[in-house]
Formats: sequence, structure tokens, C-alpha cells
Amino acid sequence: MGLRFIGIDPNTGDDESPTVWVDEEKAEIVVQGWNPDTELAAECAAFTVPGHASGIPDHEGVVRIPARMAAILREACDVVEQRPSLP
Repeated sequence: MGLRFIGIDPNTGDDESPTVWVDEEKAEIVVQGWNPDTELAAECAAFTVPGHASGIPDHEGVVRIPARMAAILREACDVVEQRPSLP
């Protein structure tokens, strides 16, 4: 896997490190963030989209990152979108 580091929470401390990478081979954004609290996890699991099962599949997860990382996420989106061809 060819991970490209994009950025880390600028307010990160020794015990927290929300981070964003891009997997350039797969054209995917990879995010490390905080685990949601029970209430947020339940709200996400209850969310429904027509044509899709409700809940969060075992192979997926929900993470939280601070809004101050929006520019880092935009940069990751730009990197992925600049690929010559998306899968």
C-alpha cells in the first residue's frame, strides 16, 4: 500500500492524533479519528438510506475528527481527484 501522509490534527497532543492519509494505489482517503460515544454510534447505526441496510456493517466503522481538520480533508480529496483515472 502506498500511503501518502496528508496531515494531522494541528492541536494534537501526545495521547490524540486524528490523521489523514491517501492510499494512492487505491485512490482512497484513510482517516484515523476518535471512536464515537455510545449515543453517536447508535444514531449512526439507526440512520437509513433508501435501498441500503440500516446499521454499520462489522467490516466498517465510524470515527470522529475535529472540524479544524476540514482543510486537511479537502487536500486529501484533491489528491485523490487528481489521479489520472479513478477506479
